[in-house]
Amino acid sequence: MNELKPSPALLCANCEAPLQGEFCHECGQSIHSVLKPVSHMLEDAGDIFFHMDERIVHTVPPLYTKPGFLTLEYFSGRRVRYIAPFRLMFVFCLLCFFFMHLAINGIKMGASENGERDTFGQFAEAATADDVHELYRKEMRTLIATQSDLATPDVVKTGLGTVQGMVLSAANKRLAELKAPSILPPGSGGEDDVKPSRFTVLGDSSGEFQFHLRWAPDAVNARLNAGLARLQSNVALAINPGPQQSEAIHRIVEGIFGVLPQTMFIMLPVFALLLKLFYLFRRRLYVEHLIVALHSHAFLFFALMILTLLGFAKTAVAGHVPIAGSVIGLVTFAMLLWMPIYLLLMQKRIYRQGWGMTILKYGLIGMVYFWLLIFALTAAVIIGISH
Repeated sequence: MNELKPSPALLCANCEAPLQGEFCHECGQSIHSVLKPVSHMLEDAGDIFFHMDERIVHTVPPLYTKPGFLTLEYFSGRRVRYIAPFRLMFVFCLLCFFFMHLAINGIKMGASENGERDTFGQFAEAATADDVHELYRKEMRTLIATQSDLATPDVVKTGLGTVQGMVLSAANKRLAELKAPSILPPGSGGEDDVKPSRFTVLGDSSGEFQFHLRWAPDAVNARLNAGLARLQSNVALAINPGPQQSEAIHRIVEGIFGVLPQTMFIMLPVFALLLKLFYLFRRRLYVEHLIVALHSHAFLFFALMILTLLGFAKTAVAGHVPIAGSVIGLVTFAMLLWMPIYLLLMQKRIYRQGWGMTILKYGLIGMVYFWLLIFALTAAVIIGISH
């Protein structure tokens, strides 16, 4: 009689322990080989960064339509079917700022393609010689005030001298069309001469404003002053007409959007700390409040992303199908109204307090966080301008 023999078990290639699933219970190594075609590697990369599988179907709809549902599921231990809170917030944060960046880039700012039409188009539209003279004096006052400011870097002062000549040429061109006398160059004693302002920003002998923090290392002070010089240069080029205005504005926008995601990542634990302070007697761990902050911010970033995409759609179809543009406008209004309501319902369902106390804490937390966010975004804008 033949004896039954057990079939040989698969062994882990790393520790040789018998395998009973897709992962070794001893060392945790997967049974799947890393030697795969490139297409499989790309699928794995997408799964690592975005988890684009069935979990997104279980996560995104309740994230937007069920306030607090994902957070309560996470607290209950039912986590496998949903995308992790930080990964969810991280992906929607990047996508939100990406589409908002596209929207900002679509707005025309600064000089146009020929570099002069936006800046000096007002001269071409001036109806009388007096209008040309008034516009010329206005532009020259701005340029000379900036040029005489000791806080303006030397490289900007050189560029502003060229801009003054461009302004004079544009003004005289329009005066010639109006058959009026030309404006004399600055310093020639003409009636349109603009004197430099007596009020300047104090600076050092190099002509650039400097500051020194006694408690900071020299390398930190040097870096701060270098950033301050870039900030002054970008602002001076952005607010003064000239061929470099558009480039300066573009550089400022790029710098601001480069630091906004990091700013929001810093504000997340701050918001969680506010929740901890306002719900101190609920005896919840700080990490629980952090999960609430992650899910609430993920909802906000997702909503802002959809609103931005709806803005693109409205711009594309409004001119061809007006009723479609009106429908998109109504949907946008409903989404904007849903955002604060969602956050209030989420706070009520998670912390389970009465409506009166919930609304009071909702208002106080919102007010404190709003001003903290304004401060953080202002700092981000300053850092971005010094890019």
